[in-house]
Parts: sequence; C-alpha cells; structure tokens
Amino acid sequence: MKRIITAAASLYLGAVAAFTQTKMEELNPVDPADALVELSTTMGDITVELYNDTPLHRDNFLKLVGEGYYDGVLFHRVIDQFMVQTGDPNSKDAPAGARLGSGDPSYTIEAEIVYPRHYHKYGALAAARTGDAMNPEKRSSGSQFYIVTGTKFTERQLEVADMKKRTKALQDYFQKLAYEHRDSIQALQQAGDHERLEALRQQLIKETEEKVGAETLPENIKADYATIGGTPHLDGGYTVFGEVIKGMDVVEKIQKAETDAADRPKEDIRIVSAKIVKKNN
Repeated sequence: MKRIITAAASLYLGAVAAFTQTKMEELNPVDPADALVELSTTMGDITVELYNDTPLHRDNFLKLVGEGYYDGVLFHRVIDQFMVQTGDPNSKDAPAGARLGSGDPSYTIEAEIVYPRHYHKYGALAAARTGDAMNPEKRSSGSQFYIVTGTKFTERQLEVADMKKRTKALQDYFQKLAYEHRDSIQALQQAGDHERLEALRQQLIKETEEKVGAETLPENIKADYATIGGTPHLDGGYTVFGEVIKGMDVVEKIQKAETDAADRPKEDIRIVSAKIVKKNN
C-alpha cells in the first residue's frame, strides 16, 4: 500500500511539474532574443522583428503582447508618407471623433537610442513619446509605438536634412551646457561683466562644436533614405527598437486611410490580436 501511495504521489508531483512548465511556456513561449511579433489588423497582418540591443523596449513589448494589451487597440494617428501610430489603451472603446494619444500603462521606458545603427528607415518600428520640453530625457511611452513609412529623399534633400539635424544637435548641446553654467551666467549678467560673459559663451561654443563634431549621414543610411525612404529628421530623438519584416503592404494601406483633423482614421482600423512567434517558424 505504501508503495502504491508513493507511486501515486510521484505521478501527482510529476503532473504538477509538467503543468507548471506548460504555464511558464505559455507565458514565455519564445526566448526574447528569438522572437517575432505578428500583428493581426483589420486590414491584414504585419510581422515585426525586435532588436536585441534595445532590450528594455523589446522585453516590454513582448510582455504587453503576451498580456493581450494590444488586442483591440486602434491605429489612432495616421499620416500619409510619415507613419502610422497605435498602442493607446484608451482607443479600444473610443467613440468616433474622440481625441486619442494620451493613454499608456502608467510608466515610461528609458531611452535606448542606438543611432546610427538603428534609424528611421521605411518600415522601422519606434516608440512614441512626449516632446522634449516635458521629456528632455527622451523616455518612451510604455505602450505606444509607430511604424515609419516616410518618403524618399534626393541627395540635395538629404544634405539639407543633415544640416538641419546638425544645427539642432548644436543648439541642444549648447543649451544643455548653458543650463549647467546657469549660476555663473546669471552672476556675470548681474555684475554687468560682458567681457567674461562673452569669454564663457565662446568656451561653451567651442565645447559644443568639439562634442557634436561635423559628422554627416553614413553612406548606408543615405542609400536607404534615397531608395526606400524614411523620416531622417526623427533620428537620434526617438528609440527605434525593431522593424517590419512582412506586411508593409498592409502598413501602406493603413497610411492611406482617410483621417480627421486629428489624424485619426474616420473608419476604425485596429489591431485585432498580437502574438509572439519564433523566428524561422
């Protein structure tokens, strides 16, 4: 009798272990480094690959997909030849005409901007965020993301874009230094010491130019923006954490949708479901 009870107990414990393992596999069906995400939308299916060198965004995206967070959300902001945006949980049951774009899971994600390795080429998957004035650290929304469509650029247009990007980088860095030296600047202004104030300004200009440098767009990025297109002015400002590997024809259809004054499609376009699949399946 004792042996029968022991055998039954072993079978029971084995069944519990198998059940637990099955549940763990259901929650984490694929190694994050080997995962793709399939988005089934009302206009077709889109498959995205996530970058492993943006692990905070990758793991957060997979977590939300596994929880069903994206099931039912709308593409609430769509701009032709720019991008399509989704991920606002408030959009699931939003009435027609409601302004969307402020919903999130009540947290943000530290920026993982890996430029120039990842950039806003056609098909790039990137995290939405609030603007620099409110968000100088460029932290990403906890759930909202966009897929780049953009447009193709001529060589001259890329030169102009490059110049604008460098000008903004110089301005941003100079302002950062000025903020760090704000007490000294204020003291010199109050003392009316224009000579030393100008000397400090020139020092900060020199530091800025040395830091920012005179880098231009790498040739591979120029080639992509010229041949497949994208949105180069967003580079360095938002975290790009993946790309579409199948279904850009669906994204194209979404970006062509008729929209209202707030860029919301007049007829709802939604993610019906999202699931994690293994690469090379």
